Amino acid sequence: MIKIHLSAILGKYRMTQAELARKSGIRPATICDIYNEMCDRINLEHLDRICEVLDCNIADLLEYKPNKIKKTGKDLIVEANGNRKMNKK
Repeated sequence: MIKIHLSAILGKYRMTQAELARKSGIRPATICDIYNEMCDRINLEHLDRICEVLDCNIADLLEYKPNKIKKTGKDLIVEANGNRKMNKK
């Protein structure tokens, strides 16, 4: 699982989402999705801009936490159409 720490960093700098959006040029709705960890993907250009505005590293924004239930390896089935589903034992 990937954790996004944008809310903690903005709190540390006492910066609002709207201020980050203005300074970075990223749409406020996109900042809101990242802030609330509601996004499936994050644009690399957005990460670059956020890090530049907040003067931080990617590792300050994103954290990898191992999943309790594995999603890869022997637990992964790739169907003929390319979709993935969990192996039911």
